[in-house]
Amino acid sequence: MSQSPSTPPERAGSSPRAATDATSTAAPGSPGAADASAALDGSASPSTTVKLPVNWRVLIAAATVIVGLSAWAIAAPEQADAVIGGVVAWVASQLGWFYVLTATLVIVFVFVIAVAVSRGGSVRMGPDHARPQFNMFTWTAMLFAAGIGVDLMFFSVSEPVSQYFAPPSGDGQNLEAARQAVVWTLFHYGITGWAMYALMGMAFGYFAYRFGMPLSIRSALYPLLGKRIHGAAGDAVDTAALLGTVFGVATSLGIGVVQLNYGLKTLFGVPENLAVQSALIAVGVGMAVVSCVSGVDKGIRRLSELNIVLAIGLMLYVLVAGRTAFLLDSIVMNIGDFVARFPGMTLNTFAFEAPQEWMSTWTLFFWAWWIAWAPFVGLFLARISRGRTLRQFVVGTMTVPFAFILLWISIFGNSALDIVVGGNTEFGDVAMNTPERAFYSLLEQYPGATVAASIATFTGLLFYVTSADSGALVMSNFTSKIDDPNQDGPKWLRVLWAVSTGVLTLAMLLVGGVTTLQNATLVMGLPFSVVMYLIMVGLWRALQVEVSTAASGAVASRSAVAGRTGRDTHWRSRLSRLGSYPGPRAAQRYVKDVAAPALETLAAEIRGSGVAVTVATTPVEEDPGLQQTSLHVDLAPERDFLYRVHPVAFPTPGFGGFRTNPDSDRYFRLEVFTATGSLGYDVLGYTSEQLINDALDCYERHLEFIRLNHEHPGSTQIGLPTTETGMWAETAPNKEDTP
Repeated sequence: MSQSPSTPPERAGSSPRAATDATSTAAPGSPGAADASAALDGSASPSTTVKLPVNWRVLIAAATVIVGLSAWAIAAPEQADAVIGGVVAWVASQLGWFYVLTATLVIVFVFVIAVAVSRGGSVRMGPDHARPQFNMFTWTAMLFAAGIGVDLMFFSVSEPVSQYFAPPSGDGQNLEAARQAVVWTLFHYGITGWAMYALMGMAFGYFAYRFGMPLSIRSALYPLLGKRIHGAAGDAVDTAALLGTVFGVATSLGIGVVQLNYGLKTLFGVPENLAVQSALIAVGVGMAVVSCVSGVDKGIRRLSELNIVLAIGLMLYVLVAGRTAFLLDSIVMNIGDFVARFPGMTLNTFAFEAPQEWMSTWTLFFWAWWIAWAPFVGLFLARISRGRTLRQFVVGTMTVPFAFILLWISIFGNSALDIVVGGNTEFGDVAMNTPERAFYSLLEQYPGATVAASIATFTGLLFYVTSADSGALVMSNFTSKIDDPNQDGPKWLRVLWAVSTGVLTLAMLLVGGVTTLQNATLVMGLPFSVVMYLIMVGLWRALQVEVSTAASGAVASRSAVAGRTGRDTHWRSRLSRLGSYPGPRAAQRYVKDVAAPALETLAAEIRGSGVAVTVATTPVEEDPGLQQTSLHVDLAPERDFLYRVHPVAFPTPGFGGFRTNPDSDRYFRLEVFTATGSLGYDVLGYTSEQLINDALDCYERHLEFIRLNHEHPGSTQIGLPTTETGMWAETAPNKEDTP
């Protein structure tokens, strides 16, 4: 998108690097996520080179924990394994209910209370005038891409077989166990986890893109903590998120390493051992460092897109080469079983059966893993969704990726079960006891297994590299003081986190392999699960303010301006105004001769009541030749009032007989902006009296909005800056280019 000199100010800043190119179709790696550094480090809009300060408190606190655990695991692996196992057993027996309850409440909050059936769902992740950067097809493709990852390849075969042989309740190896097996896998990889991603995506996108706050987790706590988010409380939140992310990334990398090791053994006879896995970690970290430092994001993006194509090809290959009719029947049956059983599964703590080992190995691990990855993937989802309403965001996030995951798990999981039920116990033993071999063992059952295994290995390698790259970038952001969503952490921090994650992965593999990584993730996800409750409360309070705004008419109103109904306005003047397409000179004359003096007159009257008011006529950031004028009323501790007359360019239409600017391909409107964006109407041509009355209409609605929130003093102020103009300096998609 090109930028217009007269682009309206949008609270989010220019297009975030995560989503600057519509070809970026891969997302950060996670339980079911395709990680592409391009998704977080796009090239269409170069990142700023401003030197950013490091948040040393977050960096030192997180590094101390990570270095300490890594050193302990490497020096005393048996002791570390025993202690971690003991802690996990305690968490499973004493706090399993907490994980289950948290996951359930997140679903309820995201899909029912906060968005799906509430008036807050119409709020945009950005100003009121913002529109999506990407069309529905491109956005859907990005969400779709977020459902693919190396861990999905790992668990789509091993978990259904494991659940068939050892279900959480009842006997295994029967019809009921077979029906439950894939449903449990869908449950662990489905709606619950994506609800956590949606929660974090809303928190990132809403506070950053609508209110210009830092693109960080602490911003979501502003309604609870106020300015304290910039102190120790905010640092504690970011540290908890960082630790969860590090262990979540390490778990994904560990799974990828052991699976790649077996793939190389299958193809080239490379031995399966820790030495090879260490070499793979070193290679992956090295490639991630090169990508982070040199910015070779276009290549990674193209490879990530290729990943998606190859993954879909593998799925279709198994569908066609296997028992196609059986697999299609199974997909339909799985959908019915999942819908019917989901409510009971969500709140099932197995209180009477108490399968603690099963719970810690499966449900609790997955919930902790999703929680650990929520800040990472939520950030990606927010960056590609700026301009969409919260309802659009939640519905899309909760349905599109899961639709792909359902197809993937149903096809691969039921194919594996078909082999096991058919009597191939050797395959079942491999899938259950050495899960890293399960995916390759399934491919060996079909013709052309070598080619399929080669594609699977190449796909897994790319997922591994882009996961490390994207993880390093996001973790460097978490440990930097970033105010602009377009900025990323310094390169040396990216290198540090890429190496640290690799060392942590190696340390956990030394202790006990993938199982230890899973256990560590379960423990580290616990602190951030508490933060998620705070985020829900903060977001709820903010949305209640938005509801009050809508009730007061401040957002929804599209003013029928003072004078349109006859006050001092002749009908011929109105008709002439409707048919005119003024150029920049006419717009600037109006700002100088009418708008600015009118707002000064109004400001003088408001000052008489003892309220601090400023009027400023300032250059438009993108084009100093254009000016905007703003009236800013300081209403602290409540939200300040802003009334801005801002020039916005539009393409001149090919009709109309009253053009005042017939030789130009664009004309200008002077739109009214308040603190939450454009109100969508043009005031160019209003008399001074009409403009004053329009500003008073907006001011009256703003005061009514504050009155409706009188039960929560100060809650209407969400980090809005008090500046000369009362708004953040930012850009937005050009109205001439917006679809």
